[in-house]
This record gives sequence, structure tokens and C-alpha cells, in this order.
Amino acid sequence: MAALDQLARPLWLGGLTHSQGTLEPRLQALNTLREELFTGLSAQAANWQWPPEAIAQPLARTLNTLDLQRFCQDQPQLSDTVLLSILFHLDFIVDYQDRGASAEHATAMAMAAFAEDWRERSGQMDELIQVFGLLPEDAKHSRWDQLRGLLRSSGWQEVLRIHRMLENLPELAKIIRQLGRSRVTETPDTRTQAVVPVLDTAIAHKAEERTVHVPDMPGQTRGIHRSDRIARMLPSETMLLSHPRLRLLWHARRAERTLLCYEDDDRMGEVHQHQSLVQQPRPGPQAALQAIAGPMLVCVDTSGSMQGGAEAVAKAVVLEAMRSAHASQRACHVFAFGGDGEVLELELGLNSVGIERLSNFLGQAFRGGTDICGPLERVIAKMEDVRWQRADLLLATDGEFGATPEVAARLDAIKQTLGLRVQGVLIGDRETLGMMEVCDSIYAVRNWRRFGGINVESPVHTPALTALYFPAALRNATNRAATVSGDAASAAVRAGLLRGTPATAPKDNPTP
Repeated sequence: MAALDQLARPLWLGGLTHSQGTLEPRLQALNTLREELFTGLSAQAANWQWPPEAIAQPLARTLNTLDLQRFCQDQPQLSDTVLLSILFHLDFIVDYQDRGASAEHATAMAMAAFAEDWRERSGQMDELIQVFGLLPEDAKHSRWDQLRGLLRSSGWQEVLRIHRMLENLPELAKIIRQLGRSRVTETPDTRTQAVVPVLDTAIAHKAEERTVHVPDMPGQTRGIHRSDRIARMLPSETMLLSHPRLRLLWHARRAERTLLCYEDDDRMGEVHQHQSLVQQPRPGPQAALQAIAGPMLVCVDTSGSMQGGAEAVAKAVVLEAMRSAHASQRACHVFAFGGDGEVLELELGLNSVGIERLSNFLGQAFRGGTDICGPLERVIAKMEDVRWQRADLLLATDGEFGATPEVAARLDAIKQTLGLRVQGVLIGDRETLGMMEVCDSIYAVRNWRRFGGINVESPVHTPALTALYFPAALRNATNRAATVSGDAASAAVRAGLLRGTPATAPKDNPTP
């Protein structure tokens, strides 16, 4: 029973009460098989203690044929789900034998049923990975049935069609992935590590030449000092020995080592080895700090003027925004707007609910009028929440709208205070005043018609016609400063004033 400590709790019942094999080998084999699935290794029946070899060999072939390991790698919930399915189907072998089937035929029937269940699911998981880049949470555990019906619907087929269309819009996908202001964290990002010189502390042995002073060694005379060396004694000290009484003083001085002697020494050169700490460069990986991008807010024009190719591109924007957000674990909120009061908010989570909302949205047709003020007001209200203050706004539209001065001023204030960036995706032939006043930058999808089945080029040579021919029409700071009210203009005309004349000039002496 000790193997239960390593086994996931959902596998306990099937592992304890199964009809095939004995208890202890079965529990040990379940841990081994779970480890193979989790690490992505191919199934090797020789490593299993259970089931019996007559069942283990067909099971290993079935797992390798379906290649379930590529889905289960680093996915503990999905690995447990596969093991539960194996236990479920192998438990039917005794039932098949009770109905008259041979042991070999009963095993083949169980393997066929297991393969049939996972063959369809594998194809659907391939589609999910192809569209979203990763598996939704619902695909990793036993609640797969909630997602299976959705993946057979016509709405999901529309999702696949839109995804195939995104392959022809690589620049659009790149722009969407760059949305959301980054915030640098203290966590190292191992995915972006590069090989750079790294300094390591090491111990180095250095040879140092030095001169050593050797006292009392015959050499250079430096002076006089007190000592007991008779050979270097001064002549005055020698004279004490010839006196009958002073010789006793000489012996006392010698005992006390206070005889006046010549001081001499010698200096020797030697090489000394010593250790020191040094910084030694070596090539090594260095990871930059991880940057977490902010969430995304997406406003999609669903008015009647977007029907056809523009509608398909707008749907592709929503799908790519959802893919990019969940690939980097960010939040994504969509505002689908039409006429006055027609604003639909979509929280697109990567689960069965979020995929259903996405399928319904991509499967519906666009119609109605256009009112940009409603969604912009909701975006401004959303930015007041702390969780969304690092978000960027993506606006996908044909540009046939205009925001009121009050809403445009509130949006500019949010840009100044919170740093909001508005990226426009123009799905039309030319930029409009309304779009240029709202967006910080605009990316034009010039070939949007061919996504609606009409393979023609845009009739205009550049989408920047408004900025090219009507630069003074924008409500920017320069144009506002150069604009006067209607009353002031009427007064100037009645006074006969010309351009550049101060408004306080006398009426009877107009400046020529």
C-alpha cells in the first residue's frame, strides 16, 4: 500500500479494485506508467510490472500509435485522465470473456475501445493546440465531455477557418502580441537567457620576489648597537679587559648584552608563493529579469459597414488577441460595438465557456450602426480598475465613426495619466478623422477585400488620405490653438481684420 503515497488520489479506487493482476505490482506499474506519460517517454511494456504481458504489449503499441505522450508531457491532470481510461477499458476484459470471447479477442476489443475514445480526442486536442497554442483547462481532466460537443459545432469550424486566415496576416498577429505595457519583475526569465562572460571567484597562486633582512650576518656595517658579540666589539670595550678592575665591568656588560658592537647585517632575495582571490571570466548562461505584459482591451466594430472581408479580418483580430493573451497568461476583454447602446462585452477565458463565447461571436454576422462613444466610455471605466491600468486598447474598425469632443478629451486624459496606448487596425481604404483622433498608431489591412472572396486591390494609393489632404481638420493641440470661435471670426470679418492681425486693433484703422 506504500505505492499509494505516490499515486494521484483519483487513481486510488481503480488501482485498488481492478480485475487484472495483483494489488502491489498494479500500484507500482501505475506510478511507472504515469511517470512515462508525464515525462513524454514512449511506452515500454518491459518496464511494467502490470498488466500481464499479453495485455501490456498491445497497450504499449496503442499508446505509442496514438502518441498520447506528447499531450501528457508536463500535464499531471491529463496523465491521470489517460490512466483512468486505461483502468476503465482493461476492466472490461473479464466482461468480454464472460460473454464468450477468448482472452486474446477480449484484449483486442478493450484496446480498440480505448483507441477509439482517444483517437477522436487526440484530433480535437491537436486542433485546440493549433488554434490556441496550448490546451484549455477543460481538456486536461475528466470534464472533457463539456468541450467535446462544442468542438463538433459549426461555430468551432468558423474558429478554424479564421485561424487559417491568420496565416496570411503575420504583421497583424505581431502587432497584437506587442500590446500591453510590460512590467519587469524580480523573477529571472530562463527562456531568454544568453551565454555571456560570467565572473567567478577563484584562488590564484602568485610568485612574489622580496628582500629579507638577516640580522647579525656578516655584511654591510650600518652603525653601533649593544650586543654580546665579541667579534664585533668596539676597541674601547677591548681596553676594559686590560684593567684589573674594569674587566669585571666588561664581563657584566657581556652578560647583560650591552657591549658596544658594530651593527651589521645582510639582505637576501627570495621568491615567495602566496594565494589571492581573483575574478576569473567564463562563459555561462545569464537570464534577464522576466517582464510581464499587461492585459489587453479589444474594441471590435460589428456595424453593417463591416460585412464581407472586413468582418473576417475583425474576427481574426479577436481570435489572435485571445491566443496572444492566454499564451502569455494575460487577461483579455473584448467589447463588440454597433449602434447606440449596442455594446457586447466578452471575457474570453481559455476554457469551455470562453471557447463557446468565442465560437458564438465568430459565427454571427455583423450588422447595425456605429457608435464609438459607448465602448470608449466602458474602456475608460475599465481603466479605473487597478487590474487593468497597465492594459492597452486595440481598436479594429473601418473608421466610419466619430467620437464626441467630451469622450475624446476623457480618453486623452487617460492616456496622459495612465499611459494608455490605443492601437488601431484599419480595415478599410483610408483613415478617418474619428479614427486618427482616437488612435496613437494605425495599422492598415490593405487587402481586406480578398478575405471576403473579392480579389481586388484597394482603389486608393495610400490609406493616409485624410492626413495628407486635410491636416488641419484634426482636433490636436496645434489645430486647437490656431482655431477661433465663430463669434470671434465674425467680429474680425466685420472689423476688416486680416490673418495675423491682433483682435484688439482699432476698427477704423485696420492693418493692411
